[in-house]
Amino acid sequence: MYQWRPATALPAIIATTLAVLTAGCSHFGSKAGDEDDDDAVEFVELDASISKLDEAAIGVSGPEQIEEAIEALDAQSSPRLVRELGQGDDSLPEGGDLFERIRKGYTISDIDHPSVDMELRWFVNHPAYLDRTFKRGERYLHFIVGELEARNMPLELALLPVVESAFNPVAYSRARASGLWQFIAETGRRYGLKQNWYYDGRRDVVASTGAALDYLQFLHDEFDGDWLLAVAAYNCGEARVAREIAKNRRAGKPTDYFSLTLPRETKAYVPKLLAMRRIVGDPTTHGLAFAPIANTPYFVKVDVGGQLDLHVAAELAEMSKEELLALNPAFNHWVTDPDGPHHILVPIDRNDRFQAGIAALPPTERVRIVYHRVRRGDTLGHIADKYGVSVAALKTANKLRGNMIHPGQELLIAAAPKGMQLPSGVQLASYEQETPARSRAPSDKHIVRRGDTLWSIAKTHGVSMDRLANSNGLDSGGTLAVGQVLSIPGTARLATTDSSNVARSTTYVVRSGDSLSTIATKFRVRLSDLLGWNNLTKRSVIKPGQRLVMYIDDRRRAGI
Repeated sequence: MYQWRPATALPAIIATTLAVLTAGCSHFGSKAGDEDDDDAVEFVELDASISKLDEAAIGVSGPEQIEEAIEALDAQSSPRLVRELGQGDDSLPEGGDLFERIRKGYTISDIDHPSVDMELRWFVNHPAYLDRTFKRGERYLHFIVGELEARNMPLELALLPVVESAFNPVAYSRARASGLWQFIAETGRRYGLKQNWYYDGRRDVVASTGAALDYLQFLHDEFDGDWLLAVAAYNCGEARVAREIAKNRRAGKPTDYFSLTLPRETKAYVPKLLAMRRIVGDPTTHGLAFAPIANTPYFVKVDVGGQLDLHVAAELAEMSKEELLALNPAFNHWVTDPDGPHHILVPIDRNDRFQAGIAALPPTERVRIVYHRVRRGDTLGHIADKYGVSVAALKTANKLRGNMIHPGQELLIAAAPKGMQLPSGVQLASYEQETPARSRAPSDKHIVRRGDTLWSIAKTHGVSMDRLANSNGLDSGGTLAVGQVLSIPGTARLATTDSSNVARSTTYVVRSGDSLSTIATKFRVRLSDLLGWNNLTKRSVIKPGQRLVMYIDDRRRAGI
């Protein structure tokens, strides 16, 4: 064991100096000027009820159906995988214990350091967190271990997703890093992870693992075989670590990881991995028991030969859609990318039936869903009529509260067609089990409810506020009475050629003091719309200088 000895006396407990220790790798690309310890990272204080390493602290950002699938799987009752000593059955599964295989592949030396002890105490005191994390990891660990062994890399690195994402495939950090291995978009592209409307390779279990190990191996070589420096650089960027090493050398100081001045998150990042290494290596010493994980493959990669609806895939494999999404979290919209990759992962015990089902599947049944890209002049009524669905079904499928749509928006059509000619091999979604209804024009009446304003009513029905006021003989600044009936002029017209009410995109540069809610209020848009347009969640943190996209009509652009 390497004994760390500080050159100068440090406080007995380093923990008190670390205000916020959250999971999630940032993979910051270092920029000129990032010289101060913490300038490169924005930290927020977290509620004490949120466990500091839980995925709740870093948020999730992915298609809602994947988030919901992971939550549903987490909620399932099953025997504890990580528990206190003396509980449960520890009989070995066929093929042996994957944890034991990991232990035998340890090559990174343990280090006695207060920060490691602190992280270890937190893990040990939260066995439920470890249990939930490793239950997720059970799907991915065997594959990750095999990839590490094939590259002759330390098997401790198989535990890095515990620190990165709690093995949540839709974990999303404050630095907008995504997936099990927490790649930001730029670094993901650098390592070949495709990202588009259909697919995000950062959440692809196989692709992101390959990219992460490529990056870690590069960093290992870059820092002369020092895995601790490599892991630190994986978190904050190689340029930052190299700069701190150079600074210490000029000052005649040591250049090991614990001697460098690094961002707060990175100061905790390596100790978390070393703490997890200790716990998995010898859980009984720490009062824990890890039930064995079968040392056998969990999933198999299947070439499906083209675009495929994930609902169809789940049916062919005779498995729950939640489990399928947990293995294939890279696909954003229930359908694989038409341009590839043309493979999905299925549990190994479902492989035979899935392969047989794919082989027998008629081309016309491969895809059941269609997306409509909104064009200028489209309204929900026109789109619903085109596809033979109800406006209500269209709004439900796309979680729309009002009739606001904008050019370029993608709408999921989630009901069966009515005599519509579709492209070869394409059917409309029928999985919502909603009876197709005849398209209805928007109501020409609105009964005022508590909280309604002329602006909110106009926005809901896709008309201008002035037009709504004039049609009802009202002053645009007047008040409304609950129960009052208003006539709605015309039909919904958001993405229309009417120059008085055209939704166009605009970019807003975040200023100091701004929040998502104040920006939404300022531009009179729904907070949910603002979040959706920018792929954000209510937990997202915005920074001065950040650019936000909004779709507002010309009257709001002019401040009318």
